[in-house]
Amino acid sequence: MDKSVKREDVLRVIHELLISNGFETSHIYERSCFDLMARRKLLLLLLKVLVNIDGINSLQAHEIKTLAHTFLASPLLIGIRSKTEYLEEDVVYERHGIPVIAPETFRNMVVDGEYPEVIADRGGYYVQIDGRTLREVREEYNLSLKDLADLAHVSRKTIYKYENGLARASPETAMKLEEILNIRITLSIDILSVPERDEVEIRPRGRLGDIGFGMIETQRTPFDAVAKELKFESTVITDLEKGRDSRTLRRMAVPLRDLSLVSGSESVFIIDNPRISENLDGVPVIKSWEIGEMESSRDFLKVIAERKTCS
Repeated sequence: MDKSVKREDVLRVIHELLISNGFETSHIYERSCFDLMARRKLLLLLLKVLVNIDGINSLQAHEIKTLAHTFLASPLLIGIRSKTEYLEEDVVYERHGIPVIAPETFRNMVVDGEYPEVIADRGGYYVQIDGRTLREVREEYNLSLKDLADLAHVSRKTIYKYENGLARASPETAMKLEEILNIRITLSIDILSVPERDEVEIRPRGRLGDIGFGMIETQRTPFDAVAKELKFESTVITDLEKGRDSRTLRRMAVPLRDLSLVSGSESVFIIDNPRISENLDGVPVIKSWEIGEMESSRDFLKVIAERKTCS
């Protein structure tokens, strides 16, 4: 590990950057698969900070993507280097299907609204060409495919592929084309997308499944599970009793409240102990047997709403 850079220092800087630029942020959860959540208007980020970006494995990445899909969040890794090189500014890398950028790139996005255009992939660096603009401007200049290809020192087939979105270009070729046509033709990379549904599995399970929820039990998060309404899309963060005493449950209520506020989700304890009240430090409590008496997910959410204000 690079001794000159500490992960906690980078994480602190990222956290402060988000707060100073209008994001509502969660606490930092360094032992979780993600470090923090951050929201600004409709954008919800699920962030992980690494010094070496090759330190994340496929299981961790899968859990991050699953949570991101469930919360409708954008997963993003912020790192300093890989095993072989330092990350360059304004370049997008990728690990296990999650985009990776350097802290400087993240700052440019948050502060200046400048999104990177270069992506690192096997074989080098590439940019995506705005094919429609390329074709329109080429035709305005009365240039054939071959004319433009000759000027840019590429083949006619290559220009055709650029115009039809069939190939990416090297940054050098893109710059050459922009010089020839005197117009910008490269596209910013959409790195703040939500993982597609077919990448994750949210299946009905247990009593919550009987009333219309899909259930995802998590391995490395500050909560035990996430329940997602299969029909109405509401999300609930939950902790389960699992034999824990009330003191432990109260400690676990802190991240439940924190993450539910930032993510816009509900939070709830699902427990068996009849002696615990209907609200535990601001988090509603529902007994397991109560779920069996409910007819739908709407009933479950109604009880959560009623118990939010219980003392």
